[in-house]
Amino acid sequence: MDQPAPIPPRPRLRDRLTVPVLASGGILMAVMQTVVVPLLPDLPRLTGASAAAVSWTVTATLLSGAVLTPVLGRAGDMYGKRRVLTAALALMTVGSVMCALSSDIGVLIAARALQGAAASVVPLSISILRDELPPERRGSAVALMSSTVGIGAALGLPLAALVVQYADWHTMFWLTGALGALGVTATWWAVRESPVREPGRFDVAGAFGLAAGLVCLLLGVSQSGTWGWGSARVLALFLASAVVLALWCGQQLRAARPLVDLRLVTRPRVGLSHVAALLTGFAFYANSLVTAQLVQAPKATGYGLGLSIVATGLCLLPGGVTMLLFSPLSARISAARGPRITLALGAAVIACGYALRIADSRDLWMIILGASVVATGTTLAYSALPTLILRAVPAAQTASANGVNVLMRTIGQAVSSAAVAAVLVHHSSPLGGVPVPTLHGYLLAFALAGAVALAACAAALSIPGDGPDHGTGRSRGATRGTRDEAMEGA
Repeated sequence: MDQPAPIPPRPRLRDRLTVPVLASGGILMAVMQTVVVPLLPDLPRLTGASAAAVSWTVTATLLSGAVLTPVLGRAGDMYGKRRVLTAALALMTVGSVMCALSSDIGVLIAARALQGAAASVVPLSISILRDELPPERRGSAVALMSSTVGIGAALGLPLAALVVQYADWHTMFWLTGALGALGVTATWWAVRESPVREPGRFDVAGAFGLAAGLVCLLLGVSQSGTWGWGSARVLALFLASAVVLALWCGQQLRAARPLVDLRLVTRPRVGLSHVAALLTGFAFYANSLVTAQLVQAPKATGYGLGLSIVATGLCLLPGGVTMLLFSPLSARISAARGPRITLALGAAVIACGYALRIADSRDLWMIILGASVVATGTTLAYSALPTLILRAVPAAQTASANGVNVLMRTIGQAVSSAAVAAVLVHHSSPLGGVPVPTLHGYLLAFALAGAVALAACAAALSIPGDGPDHGTGRSRGATRGTRDEAMEGA
């Protein structure tokens, strides 16, 4: 008589919590990046600092995140992804506590720079998911992880606005500090360390060269609205960035163990994915940036709705919910048609969202609908990007490669912020003695973002079709084999 087939053991509680814990870390990172935005108008009064100094609470996070994301990604590939991920969350938590304890602008800027380390959470988490999950669960988990950036941003703005309106502003940082401490503990407990490593000596010279080049580039972009695009300081920063990054590229090509494998980046499947990430980051960021200003514009402008900060945050909330709901769909499309098609579709949907914004930006329901369509396209595009990278690079380089991809999104967002600001400043008219952007300026910003989204769609369609699969299509046994090989080589 045949014996019944044994019932496979259920996964341990820790294994079942791996994806939720990593996703919560990504959401917390995005919340941390956005919570300071509602504070910006009041921070000069609260800290006794100038508006220019206060703007560095945003700029410092942008710069440190851009520099540390590829550096920590490479460190994760070498020394352990969970270890570096936990360290990044710990730095974010320390930064939150510093902000909660002080009103000194210097301390706040330093603390926000520490919080920028959390930008590496998403690429490190995606690499852990590749190493730890079987193929049938990997696609949906990576899609969810990619969407956490938009979900957290949509949650962070209304949360921060509520705290600013009804409580002491330090409370917000105590809250993010407590959530960060919980995230560090949960990550250490629920996430297993992957033995997949790329041993070697850390490229210190490459890290400093990349940091110097990126700081000059992003500082010039972020300050261009204040100093002027043609100012000597901005031009000097761009020139310095070009020289430093050119020297850095030469150093990386000569290094035995480079920080960024430029030969890998020049492959069409990797390089075009990075180009698409930059363009998508530009198109995505204009949505939140312009929508927040548009709905808060005074009613006297003829188009503004005069909404409060809290109401503005609630207008962006449906976009975050949309990103959460559509991330599984992105994984299904990628499984059926390939991530290249998903990325192109997402960029096209973003362009359609901006077409809606151009058609009607006066009625609140149309504003929310257009913003939600852009968020839907962003979900599809952002969920496909890491899958493209995972399929194109060796397993031992996934964290550093995804770190570079996130860096390209960050650069795209920085350029988007500067470009949108330039358009709105150029198309302003006085209202009560104060220059206020015109509706035409907002529509031009939407048209610019939509055109960039179409360029991202073209870049996605130019990516070569799937070749040999480096990771997403392997069997569980193959993953274990990689682990065993890594253990033997350790």
